[in-house]
Amino acid sequence: MDEHLDALTRISRESREYQGHGWGCAWIEERGQHEWRFHYDILPIWSDRSRPAGRAVLLLAHARSAFRDEGIRIENNMPFSDGQRAFAFNGELRGVRIRERGRIGAEKVFNFVKRFDRGDFAAALQRGFDAIERRTRYMRAMNVIVADTAHRVYFASRFREDPDYFQMHTAEVDGTQIVCSEPYPGTAGRIDWTPIENGSTGVL
Repeated sequence: MDEHLDALTRISRESREYQGHGWGCAWIEERGQHEWRFHYDILPIWSDRSRPAGRAVLLLAHARSAFRDEGIRIENNMPFSDGQRAFAFNGELRGVRIRERGRIGAEKVFNFVKRFDRGDFAAALQRGFDAIERRTRYMRAMNVIVADTAHRVYFASRFREDPDYFQMHTAEVDGTQIVCSEPYPGTAGRIDWTPIENGSTGVL
């Protein structure tokens, strides 16, 4: 996990939007396992000396930028999980009119999208995002990555501004598939990163 968490550390520390309101990660250690392990810290990822190490077959990590610097508590750090899925969100929604349980907006988005799951979570993301966008005064961006214990990774990306910041990218390196908020620093010319099209939903 080290190389991926090192990349997230550098992305977060160098981000033009502050990403230091705590961080977290969820991972599955071995193929065939179906149980998540978790690590959360209220410190910025670049200050956390207890960062997990080792190998994993599935890793989801998120550094937080709290909206309006509110709700800075470790229990609000992502990834959120319902036991089966782990969820991370990056974006900004203003004037959202949905009734859903959750401590912060990102958790409400996660729980709302799950309402649309009829066995195809990629379709649930599409329908859920459509419904949220219809009920939102202004969507700056909605980027989501969801991983499940069946080792599937779903992603959805929508943004109305600032593609340099909000456009996600994907790559495959030595058989490892990566989805990230931006290409790993220092990999230009070494890793072939593909931008994820605005408005797209997919599954790995």
